[in-house]
Amino acid sequence: MKRPGFRVLAVWCPDWPAVAAAAAADIAPLRPVVVLHANRVVACSAVAREAGVRRGLTRREAQARCPDLHVAQSDPDRDARLFEPVVTAVDETVPGVEVLRPGLLVLGARGAARYFGSEEQAAERLVDAVAATGVECRIGIADELSAAVIAARRAQIVASGAAANFLAPLPVGELAVEPSLAPPERAELVDLLHRLGLRRVGDFAALTPAEVASRFGADAIRAHRCARAEPERPPSAASPAPDLVVEYRCDPPIERVDAAAFAGRMLATRLHERLSAAAVACTRLAVHAETADGEQLSRIWRCAQPLTPETTADRVRWQLDGWLTHRALASRRAGGGNHGDAEDSGSPITLLRLEPVEVVAAGALQLGLWGGVGEEEQRARRALVRVQGLLGGEAVRIGVRSGGRGPAERVTLVIFGEEAVPATDPDQPWPGRLPQPAPAVVLQGHPEVRLESATGLPVWITERGMFTAEPAALHWGSRSWRVAGWAGPWISDERWWGTGESDGTVRAQILLDEEERALLLLGYEQTWHVEGLYE
Repeated sequence: MKRPGFRVLAVWCPDWPAVAAAAAADIAPLRPVVVLHANRVVACSAVAREAGVRRGLTRREAQARCPDLHVAQSDPDRDARLFEPVVTAVDETVPGVEVLRPGLLVLGARGAARYFGSEEQAAERLVDAVAATGVECRIGIADELSAAVIAARRAQIVASGAAANFLAPLPVGELAVEPSLAPPERAELVDLLHRLGLRRVGDFAALTPAEVASRFGADAIRAHRCARAEPERPPSAASPAPDLVVEYRCDPPIERVDAAAFAGRMLATRLHERLSAAAVACTRLAVHAETADGEQLSRIWRCAQPLTPETTADRVRWQLDGWLTHRALASRRAGGGNHGDAEDSGSPITLLRLEPVEVVAAGALQLGLWGGVGEEEQRARRALVRVQGLLGGEAVRIGVRSGGRGPAERVTLVIFGEEAVPATDPDQPWPGRLPQPAPAVVLQGHPEVRLESATGLPVWITERGMFTAEPAALHWGSRSWRVAGWAGPWISDERWWGTGESDGTVRAQILLDEEERALLLLGYEQTWHVEGLYE
């Protein structure tokens, strides 16, 4: 459901890793720049693109196309540190900034539009504020975060309620372009959609949510909501509990980046211990700091996926690095000279505080193995992760309750670690569904058996859905048993893809007298088969 009046403004600095690398090396604006990771181009400047350089090329291929390249290695700390002046400039113009990654931030558009008179005027003021730091940016505004980010790449303001129409003609690959909103496996989804002939975002959006949930993985559901311009993640209904907030009084005060990184790791570990105890995970994190002269610093980081201790520590380190370096440079400019290292700020940080701004239930992220999230649960998860490492990611699966008629249909096996999405809705009506209890063992081979009456005639089903005779004996291979009782039969008289006619299958429960064992029989093509065993 749309949130009335809610609008998102995205500020995107194109090719930020390349821009940050050029700034760090004091490269001339017209010099082509590439950023490498594992000897592959992960970012390049516009000048390098004009020379034919593209992401994914090797260093040798990039230099062959553009011999004048300046080559830099990927450095997330550098990117975050040099992005801090941009964030500060935006936050001073319009407060309430949330950083998605270095080079991209978002904020609520409604307040900015009311203050400056319109969304267009707010966008112009923000472009000027960012330009004052020596950086170019583009502004996008839309009803939802993903749509606003995609609009920022085109410097476009999307009218309220028109996000779906804006996205519809775009290539479906746009759903995988932004790494802060799309996991790496999104590229595989885009490739699959291309092969299915769904080449535009609108083609994918035309599918129903049920069709996407039953045919694709968990990430496809999130991508589909983005394609339909639906709220990907609603805001928290209530603030997180105060006992989730962690803080650290720095003694001695923090003046250097290495000390800040150590404090960030320690505080991140403490935060996630509290989150784990409360069975929640953090998706928006506020990093607060106080300095020796009483200044209050604060920044919010928004994440597409729940934060881990490692990713939390990274964001704390990036933020503190940016604050310390930015303040040191400002102090040196005010003093008119070089008074020390860039890491040495005039007013050290005396207090750090991490506050989860938005949390989600841990159970919504991963279905519990045995109904809990305690120490035993964590040990089981670690063991399964090790098995995945040995046998491959798809080798370990867990069951999720699904819709269906038979016991095998009512369980969907999903890869351990992925979102527990059933193939079919268990709450929908399923005519002919087997009543409780479910069999303890489900046989995949469906061995054939013979069900006979007291006169030795085969027992089957009449047109009215009744046994043709009372079952008296069951023959399974060379063995035979006397039938002591039965329940059913239940005819599967409808399938979701059918027209309402019978699909020709029937189930019945048979109790064997001698061993007091019950069987679940599945009948089709005038023959009975064993589908399950009751213990």
